[in-house]
Amino acid sequence: MKILVAVKRVIDYNVKVRVKSDQSGVETANVKMSMNPFDEIGVEEAVRLKEAGVATEVVAVSIGLAQAQDTLRTAMAIGADRGILVETTADIQPLAVAKLLKAIVDQEKPELIILGKQAIDDDCNQTGQMLSALLACSQATFASKVELQGDRILVTREIDGGLENLSLSIPAVITTDLRLNEPRYVTLPNIMKAKKKELKMMKPEDLGVDVTPRVHTLKVVEPPTRSAGVIVADVKALVDKLKNEAKVI
Repeated sequence: MKILVAVKRVIDYNVKVRVKSDQSGVETANVKMSMNPFDEIGVEEAVRLKEAGVATEVVAVSIGLAQAQDTLRTAMAIGADRGILVETTADIQPLAVAKLLKAIVDQEKPELIILGKQAIDDDCNQTGQMLSALLACSQATFASKVELQGDRILVTREIDGGLENLSLSIPAVITTDLRLNEPRYVTLPNIMKAKKKELKMMKPEDLGVDVTPRVHTLKVVEPPTRSAGVIVADVKALVDKLKNEAKVI
C-alpha cells in the first residue's frame, strides 16, 4: 500500500500572530514557521502503518513557497520516503489544494490519502472533504484511530455524541484529529538522512490546475480587546447590567 500525506507550512503554533499594518493579512516575515500540527499527526500515522508492515511507501506532498521544502524534509525525517513540492507564490485556497492533490493522486495512485483535518492558519477544514469528492472515493474525517483489516480501512472518528466507527473501501481519504497519535521527536540522524531523500519539484501548470483565488480577503483585524469584569452588589444590579449594558437579555 502506498500512502500519500499532505503537509502545510504554517506559522508555528507557539508564535503570537500579528496583523500587518496594512491589514492585508498576518505578518510572516522573520516569523518561525513549522509543519501544521494536524499534518504532522498524519505523517506520524502513515509512518506507523509502514513500520507495522501495512504500507510500503509514504509520499509527503506540500503546496506553496519554495521554503516548504523544509516542511517536506521534516516529514521525511519523521519517516516519509520522498517528497513532492508544488511550488507557487499564489494564495492557495482549499479547492485549489484539492485539485492539485487530485492531480498528484492520479499520477501516484496511492491507496490511502491522509490530511490534517484543518490548518491552524486558516482553519478551513475543507480540503479533505473536497478531495474525496473530486476523487469520488470514501472518506473519514476527524479520525482518532486507524486500522487495516484485509482490504478495508477501519476508522474511529470523533463526533459530537461520542465515537463513530467506519469501514472504508480503498482508495480512501482520511483527515486526522488530535487524539490519533503523538508525533515522534525528530532526531538529528534522521534529519541528516532526510537531506538525501528524493524531493520532486513541480508547478501548478505542470498539473494543469488553475490556482487563481476564488475568495479575496478584504481586511484582517485583531479581535477587540475584552473589557475588565465588574463586581455587582446583588442580582438586581446584575440583571440590570445584562439587560441595559450588555443587552443579552
